[in-house]
Amino acid sequence: MTEIEVDIRALGAQADGIAEIDGSTLYVPYVLPGERARVALEEGDRASLLKIVTPSHERVSPPCRHFTRCGGCSLQHMAQDAYGTWKREQVEAALRARGLDIEVSPLVPAAPRSRRRATFAVTRTKKGVTIGYYMRGSHDIVPLTECPLVIPEIANFVPKLGELVLPGLSRRTRASALVTWTLNGLDVALSGGKPLDGPLRAELGQRAQAADIARLSWDGEVVAERRVPEIDLSGLRVALPVGGFLQPTGGGEGALVRLVREGVGHARRVVDLFAGCGTFSAALVENAAVHAVEGEKKALAALDRAVRRQGPELGLKPLTTEARDLARRPLLADELNKFDAIVIDPPRAGALAQAEEIAKSDVPLVVSVSCNPATFARDARALVDGGYRLESVTPVDQFLWSAHVELVGIFRRS
Repeated sequence: MTEIEVDIRALGAQADGIAEIDGSTLYVPYVLPGERARVALEEGDRASLLKIVTPSHERVSPPCRHFTRCGGCSLQHMAQDAYGTWKREQVEAALRARGLDIEVSPLVPAAPRSRRRATFAVTRTKKGVTIGYYMRGSHDIVPLTECPLVIPEIANFVPKLGELVLPGLSRRTRASALVTWTLNGLDVALSGGKPLDGPLRAELGQRAQAADIARLSWDGEVVAERRVPEIDLSGLRVALPVGGFLQPTGGGEGALVRLVREGVGHARRVVDLFAGCGTFSAALVENAAVHAVEGEKKALAALDRAVRRQGPELGLKPLTTEARDLARRPLLADELNKFDAIVIDPPRAGALAQAEEIAKSDVPLVVSVSCNPATFARDARALVDGGYRLESVTPVDQFLWSAHVELVGIFRRS
């Protein structure tokens, strides 16, 4: 193993430190700009951190004992102000790369212990069950004794999770358990377990009752549903489908909804593209007629049922839904022109084909939500080239201490 000392000049897009050695770039985790570090060279352009020789004044003590072993966080060692500035700069850099020069607003921060859903790696061992997160760049599981990311309801449940899923696990495989807090209790969705049969189904059902969870699903199939897992979307109670999308933090969702509402303003006819279960539709239908478009039929059905059941009592405006794969069949410009505003929240891959159709439309206002600054900037370029002006960009943190950042951009017809 070759050991050398390097100077860290910046952080890359994945929060690894960037150093130069013999004219080549070297990436080092868990360092900060301006630090000198002793590292061990690995294959390719990677190195592992051995020791901080000269620490940055922006270095702080990480709040979690698992930091640097667990692969879930990469920036716990960075002071809060520097962390917020770095995330904002990642958005600015993505926009500049597409020739979009705009001042990005300060980062809307995330709070510790605010994640209301988390995916845990689980496997059976001779002594029982190991539960945790994967080690960085490895399939080894770091057993979890604490996690400053998740809400207390999930943190307190982790020791019970192993007992719940134990009979359905194999020592030969790794499974994953998505645990979500809902209004009616925890929703546990396991994937990668043993195939279900009668005895296993019965055993899991009994354990779900003992654990007092709302629902247990197994590779997409509901094994036990003691209470319907519901989520609160701007006052609308929506039943969460198995594996359905949900913003990871309540605070982050609130920030996104606020920014979308402000962006839409007084528009009276709004189309919500990639609507999911209705995070934005539920907020906008209070004042506007909303057409929600989404490829997942179960998510749309849950939203539709909630609006039909609660809409009259809440005084909601009309909401219509359309199941449509927007990646393969985007709404065309003529279909979009009947609306006053467009809200779009695509997956990480973005929605270039849909952006190109929006660029051909006459809709005066577009509010774009994204979890990937690079694909947001690519799609924004298409809108700007089509005559829109990028008016504002606000980054929102929902994945604390990671390199991920979400954002909301407002576009208006020039």
